[in-house]
Amino acid sequence: MNYKNLTIIVTSFKSEQKIRMCLKSIDINYKILVIENSNDQNFKQNIQKEFSNVECILTGGNLGYGRANNIGLKKVTTKYALILNPDAILHESTLENFFKTSEQIPDFAVMAPYVQEEKDKKELSNLKDLSPVSVINVKGFAMFLNLSKFKNVGFFDENFFFYFEEIDLCRRLRNKGEKIYLVPSIKIDHRGGESHEKSINKEMELSRNWHWMWSTFNYHKKYKGFFISFLIVLPKLSSAFIKVFIFSLLFKKEKKEIYYYRLSGLINAILGKSSWYRPKV
Repeated sequence: MNYKNLTIIVTSFKSEQKIRMCLKSIDINYKILVIENSNDQNFKQNIQKEFSNVECILTGGNLGYGRANNIGLKKVTTKYALILNPDAILHESTLENFFKTSEQIPDFAVMAPYVQEEKDKKELSNLKDLSPVSVINVKGFAMFLNLSKFKNVGFFDENFFFYFEEIDLCRRLRNKGEKIYLVPSIKIDHRGGESHEKSINKEMELSRNWHWMWSTFNYHKKYKGFFISFLIVLPKLSSAFIKVFIFSLLFKKEKKEIYYYRLSGLINAILGKSSWYRPKV
């Protein structure tokens, strides 16, 4: 049976309400590992009580996307793993179509749904050929992994707290000649940026801006070196500095804060500091 070949990993952070819709969309025969980026014992007890096929692992603190997923991936003994965000909802045919495609292209390393962003829906409706499409990377909200292809590559680079982890992983796979696909027949609904509770939206937005900038610089630095990476982010650095100044003069506190965090993330990256910032929640 297919369920013996797949483990599903869902990394969460203060996602108790959102994650239930995700878990309910998964056939109860599949083993699910929920990696919760906290030490919330009530979350663990509630989720495991409600979903008999779920094992919840508490990390003890907010470790980020890549490191938490790695904890789950290292526990997987099945042939395949599916990484999901807590705000991803499967269709009834999703898992079946993953397995059908794995038989069609058994040498794949990563598969993902064709619709990665809202704009892709129109493109999908116009497709005449529904064959899997070879791509250079996929988004991290839904990644179906053929684990035999990761032995010489490893999993996520844990230096990235948030953003670019999946792009970096896909790049390392391609550098080893491995193949990555988007699959038109696979449908997963994803409500981006909604995996946590609404009460912490502001702090999470500030964190996203900080880490987007930090990860942008460090991803390029990893492959292109410091100087080229600095030239790539220089327009973003200048823009953030100017906007902090302008919004300060205009007394627009929220806008100023966002660009201040972008500026901080970039400066910390350029100075060689780790991705230390954590949302204050």
